[in-house]
Amino acid sequence: MAKKVAIYSTPWCVYCKMAKKYFADNKIEYTEHDVAEDIKARDEMVKKTGQMGVPVIDIDGELTIGFDQMRLKALLGL
Repeated sequence: MAKKVAIYSTPWCVYCKMAKKYFADNKIEYTEHDVAEDIKARDEMVKKTGQMGVPVIDIDGELTIGFDQMRLKALLGL
């Protein structure tokens, strides 16, 4: 069964771009929340993490802050 993946990001974040490229390279579908534009998503991210750093990646409720490729690989079962 496919994992539910969401990324909270900003357009200028280098690590966000790396994470999205990683998802594309591994054919992982995800929902993107641009916290620079979407205040509701930004508030949701801060509520979940207590901080403003991006990317925040949510894989089936497991949060990863930053682009931690090894953790993403493990959570995605790759």
